[in-house]
Amino acid sequence: MISLVVPVYMEEKNVAPFLDRVVPVLERIGPYEILFTQDPGADATEAAIRAAAQRNPAIGLIVFSRRFGQPAAVMAGILNCKGAWCAVIDVDLQDPPELLEAMMAKAQQGFDVVNAKRRTRLGETALKKLVARLGYSLINRISDIRIPENVGEFRLLSRRVIEELRLLPERHGFLRGLVPLVGFPQTVVEFDRDARTIGTSNYNRYLGSVRIGLNGVFGFSTIPLQLMMWTGFGISLISVAAIILMVFLKFMSGANYPMGIPTITVLVLFIGGVQLTAIGLLGEYIGRIYDEVRRRPMYIVDRSVNVEIIDPRGPV
Repeated sequence: MISLVVPVYMEEKNVAPFLDRVVPVLERIGPYEILFTQDPGADATEAAIRAAAQRNPAIGLIVFSRRFGQPAAVMAGILNCKGAWCAVIDVDLQDPPELLEAMMAKAQQGFDVVNAKRRTRLGETALKKLVARLGYSLINRISDIRIPENVGEFRLLSRRVIEELRLLPERHGFLRGLVPLVGFPQTVVEFDRDARTIGTSNYNRYLGSVRIGLNGVFGFSTIPLQLMMWTGFGISLISVAAIILMVFLKFMSGANYPMGIPTITVLVLFIGGVQLTAIGLLGEYIGRIYDEVRRRPMYIVDRSVNVEIIDPRGPV
């Protein structure tokens, strides 16, 4: 009936509390599997999951050969799950497992995707909330598709959405954009997100969230390239107008009009800054093209428990 994908990285203290809450919910829904996808770390997360898997064969584990990051861990779970439905949830219990029942009920109304939308976000700083709000706003203004605001990875997907995701050969795995790109009937269920009770997140620390946001900007829009072109065009017009003005003033004032080094310095620094910005934008797109052309795997599976690996390397 349902597969639950849980990406983990150094979360040994959260495994047991998470299972205590989520297993009764899944048992009420129907036959289930819980698929942990783990970036290997220095703690005992794998041992905790293996112990739980011995007690409950519905619990599976996929361990990667090295750390590939949360987007790859999420996609690995989705592509290797066996359920008619697949839900993605974090292990830290900020996203309430009890909401899965409401999401399944919503799915039965004919929706292929049920997104869990955060109504409130406890335990997050005002700066992080502001950055998230601005990031969603920016991506939706320039993107070719609309990404639901305040929706993370916590969502429910039908089997046909999963199979369509399998056909998308993208290396960055920006699920928040890939799911709207696939289409099919989609809806949201709102909830209040709790604060994390144990430890701190080891995923997306520091610049991790920024990288994910950049994947949304550069992976689903060419507007930055167009802005760069129009900026260059505008600067060219301003430069031509400035040259005409300076020649006119020189002609009217004769030798008394200063043309010297300060003006040249300012113009050179300005043009240089614009050029470096343009090169940086081009680099973001070229870097992503480079990643796709190399065809390196999104992830590599090292070992597994209670899981029949379907796709050990991601989309091809």
